[in-house]
Amino acid sequence: MRFLTIFIFFVFSFISASAYDVQYDKTDSLKVVELLDGARRQPSGTNIIIYFARRLKGLPYVAHTLEVNSEEKLVVNLRQLDCTTYVENVTALVMCVSQKEYTFKAFCTNLMRIRYRSGATPHYIKRLHYFTDWIADNTTKGLCREVQGPNPPFTAVQRIVVNYMSTYPGKYKMLKEHPEYVPAIAATERELCKKSYRYVPKSLVGNSALMRKVVKDGDIIALTTSLKGLDIQHIGFAVWHGDGLHLLNASSLRHKVVEEPMTLYRYLQRQRTMTGVRVVRLNQ
Repeated sequence: MRFLTIFIFFVFSFISASAYDVQYDKTDSLKVVELLDGARRQPSGTNIIIYFARRLKGLPYVAHTLEVNSEEKLVVNLRQLDCTTYVENVTALVMCVSQKEYTFKAFCTNLMRIRYRSGATPHYIKRLHYFTDWIADNTTKGLCREVQGPNPPFTAVQRIVVNYMSTYPGKYKMLKEHPEYVPAIAATERELCKKSYRYVPKSLVGNSALMRKVVKDGDIIALTTSLKGLDIQHIGFAVWHGDGLHLLNASSLRHKVVEEPMTLYRYLQRQRTMTGVRVVRLNQ
């Protein structure tokens, strides 16, 4: 009976989503509906963010999964994930549950809303490439909010200096094929450079009562960086273990989605260019 329910939802979702210019495999549609069907069966009080984040564990890490077309489309790929698409897919699933909409069409609508400025129809210059931009735009939409206090542990300030995409357009397939997009990307970068945010320096990301009070299971953790021209080096979801804070993430180091066995504190100490964490909380 459960398989029949999933199959009926899948068929409805597949037909409904076909009206959108969405690039996906049939297995993606089936996976989304299966995940949503499973979420509906969870007991009250389940942390639905952690539920979805853990259900995607083991999927392979593949970089640049959105950079596959000459013209921008809404790409849905739950077979391969990078750190950003991992967070976006989980967020879109969580939104579906909050909306009580359990279809692939609803998932695609939410993913488009998350990924593009003001939820615009997919276009490369409307995609939220820098995670600072992602946070700000999705905060304006009412989908999340950034935690920036108390101080401590938010003792440091990140002054945004981003220009990597416009400086190195040759590293991006779409910018190589559409150099006319570069001025718009540069304009976005200039706007972001006016902003600053409080963050927790990596020396304070320990197993303290204060950190346990400030960071909640399922918060998005954005790892700040000293790399020139970039704002955020990596992202994932916070999950507390007995020994401290850990990161659920699509890991280029582990080559798959993992619940990192090292504490986030230890992980950060090994990353020379990572300076600390910004904390973003989804509105559910």
